[in-house]
Formats: sequence, C-alpha cells, structure tokens
Amino acid sequence: MTELRFIQVDAFADRPLTGNPAAVMPLDAWLPNEVMQAIALENNLSETAFTVPAEDDAVDYNLRWFTPTAEVRLCGHATLAAGHVLIGDRDVVRFRTRSAGLLAVARGGAGYALDLTAARMRPASEADLKDVIARDGAGIVDIITHDGASDSAPPELYLDRSGAEKTAILLMADEQAVRRCRPDLRRLGEIDVMAIITAPADAGAGYDVVSRVFVPAWGVDEDPVTGSAHAALTAFWSEKLGRGDAIGFHQASKRGGHLTGRLDGERAILTGKCVTVIEGVMRI
Repeated sequence: MTELRFIQVDAFADRPLTGNPAAVMPLDAWLPNEVMQAIALENNLSETAFTVPAEDDAVDYNLRWFTPTAEVRLCGHATLAAGHVLIGDRDVVRFRTRSAGLLAVARGGAGYALDLTAARMRPASEADLKDVIARDGAGIVDIITHDGASDSAPPELYLDRSGAEKTAILLMADEQAVRRCRPDLRRLGEIDVMAIITAPADAGAGYDVVSRVFVPAWGVDEDPVTGSAHAALTAFWSEKLGRGDAIGFHQASKRGGHLTGRLDGERAILTGKCVTVIEGVMRI
C-alpha cells in the first residue's frame, strides 16, 4: 500500500466552504494515468491537481489536472490551489504544463496572483456553429436558454479555439438572466466545450461582472469558480468595458466566489485567496 499526501483547498475563497474546492496531490514521480484518473474519481471534486518536482531550473514543478472523468488541458483554480500548497517561502512558484504552457502563482497582497495566457474570444460565425451542436441538432444557445426563463432576448455567442480548451461565451442581457439560467445539462454534455454565461453586474453589486460556467462534457455540471474561464472573461470584458485596470468578477454558482482579473498584454492576471480545509494521507 502506497501513502500519498492529500491537501484539499478552497480556491478563490476567503473562508472555508466557499470558492472552488480542489485536491492537490504532490508526487515524487508520475503515477500511471489510470491511477491518477481513479484518484480524481475517488476525490470527486471538479479537479485534482498532481505535481512532480521539475528536473531543470526553468520551473519548480510539472503539473497535471484531472476531473472525475478526464484529464484537462488547463485548470486555473487547481493551479492556484497547488501554488498555495507548494509556494513555501518563495515569492512565486512556477509550473510546466502539457498543454497550457508555463503558469505561475505569486504572492499578491493577502492572496495570490495567477498568471495565465489570455483567451481571445470572437463573435461566432456560421462556420463555428457546427462545433457547438448537440447530437439532436440543438445549438448551444438553445440548450442554454431552453427553459425560457434565462433571458428575454437571445444571448450573443462568442467562441475561441486558440486557448487550451474550446470555450464559448454567451453574453446575457443582465445579471438576473445569468442567475435564472437553467441549461439542459444532458444535451450540453454532448458538446466538448466550456460554456460561460456572463453579463454586467447589477448596480451596487460590489463587483463589475457576473458569470456562471458549465462543463458537463468534462464531468462537471456547474463549476463553482473557474480560473480558466476568467482567462477568457478578463480579455473579453477588458475590451467590452474599455478597461485597463483590474475588473471585479463574481461567479454566481451555489458556492460562489470572487476574484479580480487584469489584462497584461497576452496574459490574464487573476487574483484570489485560498483556504486549506483538509490535510491528510491517501492510501492506495
């Protein structure tokens, strides 16, 4: 029987039981893929981050992420959680990933700053729409708004294939349209895409932008707080709002979470806090 260190962290959270929980599993060497996948299923969190010390000076650790059903190409909140666990007495901890390039988590005020490649969205064209169609022919806009309660007008659709994951942003009329939305998760699960719905915040909300994120195709119906989604949202809303400073975001999941995002050239700098809630040993 092998003992593995296990740390569960609430990321983008300033108190326990909020934000997005992630498991962090620091390893000495990679386990077989099927074992890491089985561990992620056992953990049953939106993401489990596995790290292995790097063998060169360019970075500190190699990093991979698994949902309960699949390995993903990028996960922001689990990267923030891994940085929280592994930063030690450093000012910054650097990670090499298989598909998302080099990522860094730095100390930033009372929390951490996560440095990601910004994802640039563009309005969907007819050529794009075949990528966001369920098997029964329903398009992603109809799937998101199928119950008629999400919005009085069809949302604007934006897509990106250039980032680590295929991403769709649906721009809704207002914050209440985002909060009321009840997508058809079964049909949405047939589309290999991260679906983000977003709108400007209500006046006096204390943040600038509200969003929700659905990824049932990757084993996560609604993600609590999604770092990779905000790599797209930061660039999207910086352009929409004409802002160069930090934008306040609220992800309106059941748990909820707050973070800020700032565009720095082609990088999105996300700032948030982390709370360790469980530390222990997994025996396999």
